[in-house]
Amino acid sequence: MNKIGFRIVVVFVLLLSSHFVKGQDKNNFELSKNIEIYIDVLRQLNLNYADDINPGDLSKTAIDAMLGKLDPYTVYIPESKIEDFELMTKGEYGGIGSLIQKQGEYVVITEPYEGFPAQVSGLKAGDKIIAVDGDSAVGKNSSIVSEKLKGTPGTDLILTVQAYGDTINRQVEITREKVKIPNIPYSGMVSEKIGYIALSQFNPNAAADVKKAFLELRSNNKMSGIILDLRGNGGGLLSEAVSIVNIFVPKGKTVVTTKGKINSDAQVHRTRNGVTDTKIPLVILVNSNSASASEIVAGAIQDFDRGIIIGERTFGKGLVQNVLPLPFNSKLKVTIAKYYIPSGRCIQAIDYFHENGNKGAAKVPDSLISVFKTKGGRTVYDGGGIEPDIKSERRDFSQITGDLYAGNYIFNYANQFVLEHPEILPPAQFEINDTTYNDFKNFITDQNFDYLTETGALLEELRGSTEREEYGDALKASLDEIEAALNEEKKHDIDKYKHEIKELLLVEIVSRYYYQKGKLESTIKGDPVTAKAIEVLNTPAEYASILDGSTTKSATE
Repeated sequence: MNKIGFRIVVVFVLLLSSHFVKGQDKNNFELSKNIEIYIDVLRQLNLNYADDINPGDLSKTAIDAMLGKLDPYTVYIPESKIEDFELMTKGEYGGIGSLIQKQGEYVVITEPYEGFPAQVSGLKAGDKIIAVDGDSAVGKNSSIVSEKLKGTPGTDLILTVQAYGDTINRQVEITREKVKIPNIPYSGMVSEKIGYIALSQFNPNAAADVKKAFLELRSNNKMSGIILDLRGNGGGLLSEAVSIVNIFVPKGKTVVTTKGKINSDAQVHRTRNGVTDTKIPLVILVNSNSASASEIVAGAIQDFDRGIIIGERTFGKGLVQNVLPLPFNSKLKVTIAKYYIPSGRCIQAIDYFHENGNKGAAKVPDSLISVFKTKGGRTVYDGGGIEPDIKSERRDFSQITGDLYAGNYIFNYANQFVLEHPEILPPAQFEINDTTYNDFKNFITDQNFDYLTETGALLEELRGSTEREEYGDALKASLDEIEAALNEEKKHDIDKYKHEIKELLLVEIVSRYYYQKGKLESTIKGDPVTAKAIEVLNTPAEYASILDGSTTKSATE
């Protein structure tokens, strides 16, 4: 590596050290000593190693290994990954506005966003990307193709694509735009009197978007209850979480307190604006992927006894991160504190703060879990996410359904369906009837669909064991009989699990015509957890009994 490159790395490390040394007098000597050792190791490698080294790559490896001793949320973001980081934190990027996926040798358009360049230019789910600006995309992975599709808004690119079921390539000229993923993919009425808002992220303006959607639903309908769906929402900006709580909780209430290394640096985050509605019954839906800001909202609403939480226990992320600037346009996202919701509990489920850090992390033991009380006196706990007031079991799909989905059989059938059906009924009315389902069964038969069950995998292992232990001849007939019976039973799985397969078919097909909004609308239509929320909101006595702690229910009972 040349001397200029080496000097850049040294400057980078020195500037990084000055950033960390500030305010840490106790550790200054140890920090300075180890930085000096690191620089000299890098210098000696650069001078003496048998081949040229890349100080940038080595430093990135060293930084990642160092941060790996801490928690998984403290990460180094090099300049090359800043755009991806901006997408995660702001929900926007320059590009064509579409999800893509590697399928075999091709990267395929899987879900164009409605109203953005990919969809406006006529790209559809199932289109294979053959080339980007003349550079072949065949055999490339999706991350490489994604980098080529992204770029400065206003710049042009030419895609060579091949539509599903076609053999002819066509060229599509597209102008990149700023693509902003909406905080709310869908809101509407899910029954005559119950409103519904799905919040997918806590990016800038999330609270304003929720408030706007709520006010529109309230003013346009005789709404007697509202559902806020935070399932799958991994969090985002703490300030947006506080502002969303403020929609339903009065001004001046403490929502979150953050406490870091220095107790005097504790920060209290209170509701700052006039409340929008303190009376309407509220249900918040959560699952195991609801984390961070989602848990702040759900936990605060629970602690204030302002609404009911329905779903699965949440993820359990009670840590706060800050993004610090580093030299050469890189950044450090670092955990700076734990957060505590109104009852005083921290819902962090994993203890990362010991010598082994990330690798030695373990769940907070039951012996260290503490009891807290909500405003109305209900018992709640710390140390493991938000426990819902009404619990639902995690739903697992059958093996055949999982393989049909993972193998893109459902995806490809939806592409085929579109070729034969120019339009369908709106999402609220469209159903997968028996004719369509039988057509799907014929489709996967033509595709030679097969799958390996857990029983089949064990049977293969057993055959191997009998051969190794020389029982093969004696047991072959019995194992063949078991295999034949298993294959006969597998033939019935396509009908046995018809209900769940039809659900996935419905969502996939609807997304082709009505995009993300229609996809979500069709998902919630048959969702038992949403149905439970509607039932509770339509039963004031049940709602009140849960809030006063006299009733505990299951979402699936």
